[in-house]
Amino acid sequence: MPPRPISFILNAATFALAFATVCPKASSETLFTDFLKPVFEENCIQCHGKDDKEEGDLNLLKIESLDDLTGDLERLQTIFDVLDFKEMPPEEEPPLSNETYERILSELKLLLEKSIASQTTFPQTPIRRMNRFQYSNAVQDLFKLKVEVFTLPERMLREHGNYFEPAAGIMPETLKAGSRPLGKSQLIEPRLAGVASFPQDLRAEHGFDNRGDHLSLSPLLMESFLKLSRSIVESNDFNEKSCGIWDSFFAQPNREENIELAIEKRIQAFLTRAFRRPAETSTVNRYLKHALANIESGESFTDSMKSVAAAAIASPRFLYLYDRAMEADTSTDFALASRLSFFLWGSIPDERLIELAEKGELHNSNTLSKEVDRMLSDERLKRFCDSFPSQWLQLERIISSVPDPDLHPNFYFAKYRASMHMMLEPLLVFETILIENRSILELIDSNFSYRSPLLDSWYLDGGQSNRRHATSIPFDRVVLEDRRQGGVITTAAVMTMTSKPTRTQPITRGAWIASVIFNNPPEPPPADVPPLPEKESGEVDENLTLRERFEAHRDKPECAGCHINIDPLGFAFENYGPTGLWRETYENGREVDSAGTLLRDYPFQNILEFKDAILAEKDRFTRAFAGHLLTFALGRETEIADEPALDLIASETASNAYSMQSIIKQVILSNPFRRKPTDSNLAMASEETEPMPNP
Repeated sequence: MPPRPISFILNAATFALAFATVCPKASSETLFTDFLKPVFEENCIQCHGKDDKEEGDLNLLKIESLDDLTGDLERLQTIFDVLDFKEMPPEEEPPLSNETYERILSELKLLLEKSIASQTTFPQTPIRRMNRFQYSNAVQDLFKLKVEVFTLPERMLREHGNYFEPAAGIMPETLKAGSRPLGKSQLIEPRLAGVASFPQDLRAEHGFDNRGDHLSLSPLLMESFLKLSRSIVESNDFNEKSCGIWDSFFAQPNREENIELAIEKRIQAFLTRAFRRPAETSTVNRYLKHALANIESGESFTDSMKSVAAAAIASPRFLYLYDRAMEADTSTDFALASRLSFFLWGSIPDERLIELAEKGELHNSNTLSKEVDRMLSDERLKRFCDSFPSQWLQLERIISSVPDPDLHPNFYFAKYRASMHMMLEPLLVFETILIENRSILELIDSNFSYRSPLLDSWYLDGGQSNRRHATSIPFDRVVLEDRRQGGVITTAAVMTMTSKPTRTQPITRGAWIASVIFNNPPEPPPADVPPLPEKESGEVDENLTLRERFEAHRDKPECAGCHINIDPLGFAFENYGPTGLWRETYENGREVDSAGTLLRDYPFQNILEFKDAILAEKDRFTRAFAGHLLTFALGRETEIADEPALDLIASETASNAYSMQSIIKQVILSNPFRRKPTDSNLAMASEETEPMPNP
């Protein structure tokens, strides 16, 4: 089980310097006996060891030495986590003194860093199959298609009018955008007709869908991909007008050319691009023999090459993302090229990345940094924006949001919903921060946004003034003078998708903040915890506020632990109703109370002070956001061995004004992203991905 992510903490050297004058670091022999053990005994063992109590499956009395403490990294990480997030000691118990708290964090952090360096290697990125989004991009890039392969519902934000120009470094004042559920009002991109469906994708645990399900292709799955690949190359729309490599791959060679040598050369280049590494001679020969046999049997040259192409994009070597063993040292560069391109472009490496990998130059820090800059200025960066932010923000939840039509009649119009415009606002804010290289802190609080006429009306009067043109799709950049609306966390989209049809859900909103903003998802509630009674049940005192109803709920021992940490995060947004509209009172006339305390250190009375509290912990948010990016980039959860890298990413980002492009670059330059595959995984990758469909 992966450890829970932890917040940003300064590196060990900084800690040592900061506390050297007030609490000299104890020697390794006395640290446990003279400091850690007494702190545990005085503050912790009542619930974690005494009388065999093991709350949270933690018994500190079983830790009898420093070696015991550092011998279990997951346990050590957990102890650090709960202290770092101020989850322990419990709220009802006396807190640690500031000096004790700061010292125990610094000492535990140092122990973690030393233990990680001496005991672990970076977790191996699992072999995973492309999802539909990646497959569509890869096929489009491989053939240089001018049309789409699929209509992708994963792309919530549809670009109209080519507004996305990262090289310009600025977003337009007015743009046109749409989403698939907007229906007839939006433009539909041209795509290949008659393409078979893609085998169903799986979604990873914390919302990222870039992880695969199996390490091998079953015969049934293999047949599905062969059917899909053939339908692509046999589509009537797949021709010399739509395919950019038609002349160099599918067209008949000149008469003076040796046809066998011409085909071999074409296949060599094609497979190298498709498989993201030089194709072995034996592999090239298999495809060559297949093409020649088809031609000799009377099939046209073009159809024979289509058969070759179809087999290649149905091969596990194309479908799976993995680090494969090669004799040359450049194997690491080819793996890095693939990892980089799928992270930023959701697709296979381009010719430039392959060329640098062949030369063994891509792993060089300066070269890699320049390539990141190039890729961040390329229009293919739109694919990163089409995948990461919507998954990070969990925006797909708004598609199933159904506010009560009696309470929110303006939410619905014809067959549309206001949520189809709402979901685009945070995505456009994210794109702006990325393209303009603004601070990631503007994800929390910004002075701008993008609004369609419907959204303008929604924030003004709940949509009453713009019912007639609800499906129009121009979005204007607006200056926000009201901080209640800045950033992504208070958008109507987030507020709506974290609400029930008839009321807000502070617990859902709090869990969303804990997961998305702090990368510290709460444990799921016990199965036997009863839900909060709704008004419709007749069991609710209608004179109570929602907070008062929850206070009665959290008094139950099985509920209190999580509510203490989540409630303040959720109730901070209580002034936003179930569809994101501001309110001062409830239906019963009672005043909304959004006050609370963040991390037991930052009391707040309203949403503005809550935003200020998050920004006071900007390094914690930066580190959490880095963890989300690294998870997305590697297709796996972050683990203990990644913690020092996350510290460094956050530190470097802070020194670069918290800019979005800086944190992305630091993720790519980090050791976990650039790591060389372990021999054990290389063997597994070779064994599991070597089989190919017969061309």
